[in-house]
Amino acid sequence: MKVVRKTRQGLTALVLVGLIVGIDQCIKIAVKTGMYMHESIRITDWFYIYFTENRGMAFGLELFDKLFLTSFRIVAVIGIVWYLWRIIRRGTSTGYVVCLALVLAGAAGNIIDCVFYGLIFNSPPAPMVAEFVPFGTGYEQVMHGRVVDMFYFPIIRTVWPEWVPGVGGNPFIFFSPIFNFADAAISCGIVALILFYRARLPK
Repeated sequence: MKVVRKTRQGLTALVLVGLIVGIDQCIKIAVKTGMYMHESIRITDWFYIYFTENRGMAFGLELFDKLFLTSFRIVAVIGIVWYLWRIIRRGTSTGYVVCLALVLAGAAGNIIDCVFYGLIFNSPPAPMVAEFVPFGTGYEQVMHGRVVDMFYFPIIRTVWPEWVPGVGGNPFIFFSPIFNFADAAISCGIVALILFYRARLPK
């Protein structure tokens, strides 16, 4: 019975990771080859498809060197794979496996951009859109590709009150970061871990 449960958990994690990475890459390729840089498609007043790319972390942050960041992502993914395999063998809840699989899938999806996109895509100026090119003749070398982002949710657009120190009178947008499907998977996995499995995290 335990062997069957472990096998199901392993298959669940494998299918979930494959599905999320597949969806993430389909969306990114469709946006990259169908929209020019900084093109925006209005879905509603609070939701846009806005094509941009970043060289850094999730939600467009750029805090570390690109090569270091890509290397760190790869090491992190290897670590999560090892940890997932270990806890499934030892026995754990399926929910915990799903949360970790979400984080793993999101990290893997962005790694593909970093490692390969610079090798297989060109980077033309707007209003031209990117195209596939022969492997190794793209816009950047291996490990230096840019991560494709497209989801933009300016839910609230307002202006800071004049009495607020430092920012009074300046525009304020919530939520301003632009992100992708992989970022969303990572965020959902981490939030679920904190909410439901906080006691296990230190271990």
